[in-house]
Amino acid sequence: MQPPSFDQRHLLGIEPLHPHEITAILDLAETYVALNRQTEKHSDALAGLTQVNMFFENSTRTQASFELAGKRLGADVMNMAMQASSIKKGETLIDTAMTLNAMHPDLLVVRHPHSGAVDLLAQKVHCAVLNAGDGRHEHPTQALLDALTIRRAKGRLHRLNIAICGDIAHSRVARSNLILLGKMENRIRLIGPPTLVPQQFAEFGAEIYDDMREGLKDVDVVMMLRLQKERMDGGFIPSEREYFYRYGLDADKLALAKPDAIVMHPGPMNRGVEIDGTIADDIKRSVIQEQVEMGVAVRMAAMDLLARNLRRARQAEAR
Repeated sequence: MQPPSFDQRHLLGIEPLHPHEITAILDLAETYVALNRQTEKHSDALAGLTQVNMFFENSTRTQASFELAGKRLGADVMNMAMQASSIKKGETLIDTAMTLNAMHPDLLVVRHPHSGAVDLLAQKVHCAVLNAGDGRHEHPTQALLDALTIRRAKGRLHRLNIAICGDIAHSRVARSNLILLGKMENRIRLIGPPTLVPQQFAEFGAEIYDDMREGLKDVDVVMMLRLQKERMDGGFIPSEREYFYRYGLDADKLALAKPDAIVMHPGPMNRGVEIDGTIADDIKRSVIQEQVEMGVAVRMAAMDLLARNLRRARQAEAR
């Protein structure tokens, strides 16, 4: 099979990717969806390679997804407990990079609370780096798994009306999705209170609504976001009850979208705050569980493609 066209050394964000590279990841991920549904779920794409997961922020879902993806591809996977590491004792990111280089990893998966930290590490280490979320900057594999979920549900990933609702201001997921979906020629609406949807996001070509009912009219996809209270330092909403009344997804609001509109959420969900539990569990409309499944496949595809490029680069250096 002809290898997909993907020329990146790292996956630090969606912004550097060309549309054909996004498609390459999604196409390869489709093959891993099929593999993951088989009894024997293993591949040797990363055989002989070492994957190190460094999560400076807690994340059960994303870390588990990357760990499972690496193991299914045959990598040696190590999770570094950064919450109890030398970082807490004053070690800098540069020191950490030097230590990592001495261990000779091949793939480094990093989540960090500060925007730009993953990019800094990528400049200093001698391996492929995948951004698992950095501050408010980007979360590229989440946007890619969302894209794969949409493409499978709607049959295409272009010229759709997509609403992203909720805490846009603090969401790296929203930013990565805005960039990806914009590259694929979709019409994007951002919905939420003005305190959580800054006007600067209009620069991405998105339409901004503070009336959820108006914003949801005739959309194909409804993507809900969690209120990120841990990143808030002020009174962004009057109360959770009021927020749900105005911006929580319930049956009445969803009825304004297209009859076949799908409902998404990157998780974890605050039921009764940004989404009604019955909507989240609606097997006809909700694709939230499919997003989790697509996450493993997309991360397998991304690591596979980066590993191919890493091997080619090392072979070229050895000549």
